[in-house]
Amino acid sequence: MNKRPADFAYALSKYLAFYLPGVQGVSENTVLSYRDTFSLFLIFCNKNRGIAPEQLSFQQIDRPLIEDFLAWLETNRSCSVSTRNQRLAALRAFFRYLQTHHPEHLLLCRQIIDIPSKAARQKAMNYLSIDGIALLLSMPDTSKRQGRRDLVLLSLLYDTGARVQEIADVVSSDVRTEFPATIRLSGKGGKVRIVPLSTDMAKLAESYMNELTHTGHVESTKPLFCNRSGQKMTRAGIAYILEKYADMARRASPGALPDTLSPHCLRHSKAMHLLQGGVNLVYIRDLLGHTDLRTTEIYARAESEAKRQALEKASPIKSNSVFPSWTENSGLLSWLQSFGKTEH
Repeated sequence: MNKRPADFAYALSKYLAFYLPGVQGVSENTVLSYRDTFSLFLIFCNKNRGIAPEQLSFQQIDRPLIEDFLAWLETNRSCSVSTRNQRLAALRAFFRYLQTHHPEHLLLCRQIIDIPSKAARQKAMNYLSIDGIALLLSMPDTSKRQGRRDLVLLSLLYDTGARVQEIADVVSSDVRTEFPATIRLSGKGGKVRIVPLSTDMAKLAESYMNELTHTGHVESTKPLFCNRSGQKMTRAGIAYILEKYADMARRASPGALPDTLSPHCLRHSKAMHLLQGGVNLVYIRDLLGHTDLRTTEIYARAESEAKRQALEKASPIKSNSVFPSWTENSGLLSWLQSFGKTEH
């Protein structure tokens, strides 16, 4: 076994700097997410085990250490179960790489890869009604240039069902406003897909791009949406814009929008509206850029649950059961014999 104190640092640096971007071809955002996981892990080892980051070796790592780190994320950093599972997924990916490139650590790798994910309570999907989307899009002040930009930004997020980073990365040459209007989106893992634009969305985008051309702010390789400094918008910046108009919409029509709203909610909304309109799940999968249809099926389940709740409210059937419940102060056999019998 490699006994160099820096063997972990050496393997991790190769994994993040060369293997992920060079061999796996993952996006910069994915690499940064993995980096954050290991940064937290090193902080944990330093604070709770007294191990300096540069001194951590594979001899000091075992399954209990990883499990303690995951528990620390939940208790000390108040991370959600889903965040805890994301960090575990990043660790598993690294140790899968390690077992191939450094087979001397095979046993350690298998022990960590076998750590199970934690079951998380499924949250109700957060999406807006069509009226809610219309209300939100009516908030930007289109008499101002910034308001026109924000209207196109929010409209494009909804119309394409894109992830927020995909919209942030769009450059002018990605948009085709002539019929058939489309937009080129670069998704997870560098996968590219062409998404059609609705007629109204194409007109909005064309007007916006014409305005940029007249003011000298459009170039084929320049981000379509820039902040006041002329730089590409960040995910946080787009989320801020959405929340600003969501607050305005809540004041204009209390109860029309949920208390919390993220850019991903617009993606959910588009998928649900397509499903409610009778669009096939396969088309919705392709639009959203899912690799597996099972991922897209969450919308079908959410739609079924919404229908079930609506039917339940309208049902005249009440839950008063004719079947008696067993209590500890009665014999089980007697209860079984009376089960299903009603008094006349």
